[in-house]
Amino acid sequence: MPLALLALALGAFGIGTTEFVIVGLLPEVARDLSVPIPSAGMLVTGYALGVVVGAPLMTAAGSRLPRKTMLTLLMGVFIAGNLLCALAPTYELLMAGRLVAALTHGAFFGIGSVVAANVVAPDKKASAIALMFIGLTVANVLGVPLGTVLGQHFGWRSTFWAVTALGIVGMIAVAALVPPQPKEADAGLRGELAVFRRPQVWLALAMTTLGFGGVFASFTYIAPMMTEVAGFSAGAVAWLLVLFGLGLCVGNVLGGKAADRAVMPSLYVILGALAVVLLVFVQTARAPLPAAITLFVFGVVGFATVPPLQTRVMQQAEGAPALASAANIAAFNLGNAVGAWLGGLTVEHGLGYTAPNWTGALLAAAGLAVAVLSGLLDRRTRRRAAPRPEAAAPEQADAAPYAPV
Repeated sequence: MPLALLALALGAFGIGTTEFVIVGLLPEVARDLSVPIPSAGMLVTGYALGVVVGAPLMTAAGSRLPRKTMLTLLMGVFIAGNLLCALAPTYELLMAGRLVAALTHGAFFGIGSVVAANVVAPDKKASAIALMFIGLTVANVLGVPLGTVLGQHFGWRSTFWAVTALGIVGMIAVAALVPPQPKEADAGLRGELAVFRRPQVWLALAMTTLGFGGVFASFTYIAPMMTEVAGFSAGAVAWLLVLFGLGLCVGNVLGGKAADRAVMPSLYVILGALAVVLLVFVQTARAPLPAAITLFVFGVVGFATVPPLQTRVMQQAEGAPALASAANIAAFNLGNAVGAWLGGLTVEHGLGYTAPNWTGALLAAAGLAVAVLSGLLDRRTRRRAAPRPEAAAPEQADAAPYAPV
């Protein structure tokens, strides 16, 4: 494995930890800053919105900088944001720190995906992207639980001090291990924006939003689903999330390997499988063992979508992929928000805690439909580009009289 991928994974681990660790610290934050729990919960929403806005803006702002330089600067901003969180005496400053840290998220993963794909052989690009994203999955398995325990025992600020330290390690690793990369001929903001005139780029972004929206429509309500429907105790939820996180790690690797072989067929299979698993989850969520098994499989299938979705948008933005790649990270987060909102609507309307699985299945099926449409457009484009058989007809006609009888 190129050492550059290790550096990118370390950065991804820190970013993934700071994104989700606040969920486990909401009671401590609310109590210390004298705000209600729902207000503390807005720290999660604020971060997601910061990712959606920051991904294209930060990537565009750094479009003229070398990618290694931009990644190093992004880690510096990430450190500053988490340092502000650790020192914040008020809720407003804590939110500001979260927003500053969030601005770097999409651009880091977007530019990092391009760098990861460029440091390996062409047939290993998706696996390289998956190796970078494994930092994000490990953050869910280790970083978030450990950060939560640290914050509960030593105060929530200690968690942000730890994440700040992770950011410093990540920045040093990027500076030391990521090789300089030449800029493409079309690089620059104008070249990056030009790829958004391609319909296939927008279809790729739609696949991401719908497919990952399907994941978060269900995942957002996993805790009440497991306790109120499956019958687990509240104390078991943390272990169930670890089980889900292990599924994410497995799915990330499998998705990368599948996408290296064939991106679009992988998306057909994975998005279809995601819809089926969520439909099955409606029934298996009613008993502990089947619920736990399905949760693991859900994690595998859910995160297997990430490498092919990220690879697809980079393929369609060939020549200037950085901004489109970052926009795809924003699309992941938009899917998170939309999926959670739609899943919540089903619960609010009294359809029960398994109803978000139906919502997720429908979103995944919609993502599959967009993927099929995109694949059909690919075929039509190839058909148009293929040489027509009749082009050789005149030559064959001239040769006919001389052919042996």
